[in-house]
Amino acid sequence: MSVTRRGILTAVPIIGAGVLGIGFWRMLSDMRSGAFDPRAIKNPNVGKPIPTFAMPGLPGLGDGFTDAELKAQHRPVLVNFFASWCIPCVAEMPGLRAISRNMPIWGIAYEDKPENASAFIQRDGSPYARVASDRHGRVAIDWGVTGVPESFLVAPGGRIIWHGSAALDPQIYEAEIRPRLAGL
Repeated sequence: MSVTRRGILTAVPIIGAGVLGIGFWRMLSDMRSGAFDPRAIKNPNVGKPIPTFAMPGLPGLGDGFTDAELKAQHRPVLVNFFASWCIPCVAEMPGLRAISRNMPIWGIAYEDKPENASAFIQRDGSPYARVASDRHGRVAIDWGVTGVPESFLVAPGGRIIWHGSAALDPQIYEAEIRPRLAGL
């Protein structure tokens, strides 16, 4: 039996589809067993100092903040990237308001019009102690943000000690953030 060009061109897509199918099946099996979490995005900045930045505030909500102001905090701060156009961000707001009773949350409006972000925050009550605008997403890139909502727990002095790539709620706070706070 000889291998022809036509045979190779026919086999390559079939083999490729088979490999993708096996990979997809494996991922679904791991999700069912709990070994794979599609929201568990590994952020390379965890364990490192926060990036250098300075961001303006939002209309009616203050002056924004800088990395120096965040580093100067004497207690941990939860930094939350959000957007008014983000459906999970809308769903996350009641949970953030509950979490903000336990610790300060600083918000960063990601690639959002300042007036839209201000209206979004003020609509149901702000969970944020400070708010800034990353209008073009440049600061988010330095933090390693892949989409919103994403949150980072920043220790006093400015080191990132936790990253979450999904909407926060009190259950996530209790399971993932509070244990890290106890270790500080």
